[in-house]
Amino acid sequence: MLPNDFTPAYTPIQHIDPKTVIIALHGNTLICNSSGLANAAQLATLPPAERMLIIGYWQGQAVQLMYWPTGVLTLPASLQALELRASHALIGDTLWLLAGRASQLASFYQTHRFCGVCGAATRLLEHEAACECTACSHRVWPRLSPAVMVLIRRSGAAGEEFLLARSPHFRAGMYSAVAGFVEPGESLEQCAHREVLEEVGVQITNLRWFGSQSWAFPHSLMLAFIADYVAGDIVCQAGEIEDAQWFSINALPELPSEYSLAYRLISAYC
Repeated sequence: MLPNDFTPAYTPIQHIDPKTVIIALHGNTLICNSSGLANAAQLATLPPAERMLIIGYWQGQAVQLMYWPTGVLTLPASLQALELRASHALIGDTLWLLAGRASQLASFYQTHRFCGVCGAATRLLEHEAACECTACSHRVWPRLSPAVMVLIRRSGAAGEEFLLARSPHFRAGMYSAVAGFVEPGESLEQCAHREVLEEVGVQITNLRWFGSQSWAFPHSLMLAFIADYVAGDIVCQAGEIEDAQWFSINALPELPSEYSLAYRLISAYC
């Protein structure tokens, strides 16, 4: 989640302000130096950014987004472009969350430069996160994709067990809670039951809320639950789940990164 002392804003600007926290993005990557975020002096040596705006205030200090589309920059040796996930180890929790907000807004603005109704150019609104068509006044807001995550547990012969699964795109050896996107018209609870049955073939009960996390890859909102196993044998959904197993809480596999909601969910019940 964003820091409690963060206030959103949407104010286009024309110049780099060295007094701000600057989130500089090149496509989907974050521009950093060897110790953290690139500073104003380093960024001033680059070609003008395609988009600059204040995206909020943190601890009374403005947070500035600078954005260049993919492929238009050659960075000097003093700077590096890091994938957002990989940048967490360098910049820490709070700046990573601010960078996630910046990334989601940059992606939204970049993919909504033209109206989906009439095709005319859009403009940014300053009082909210929205783009408005300059011709027909149609408005659009940032896309958020809600995804439900369910940690399934049961009492086995060896004690408490979790059903964890791995997607084909996970790094080798990593498992996580079952997760999937909410369908139009579904409640979160309906999604949880459907996704579990579709992906691993089991039925659950006693669904309880755990927590949520904004996940800027590229615009997900993760919503986590824990549930009890009822019945069914594990059957992995082809193309979605590479493997799923019951694991003793005393012998868990490699888990997602510690800053993820999945890690916090699993760790909370160990």
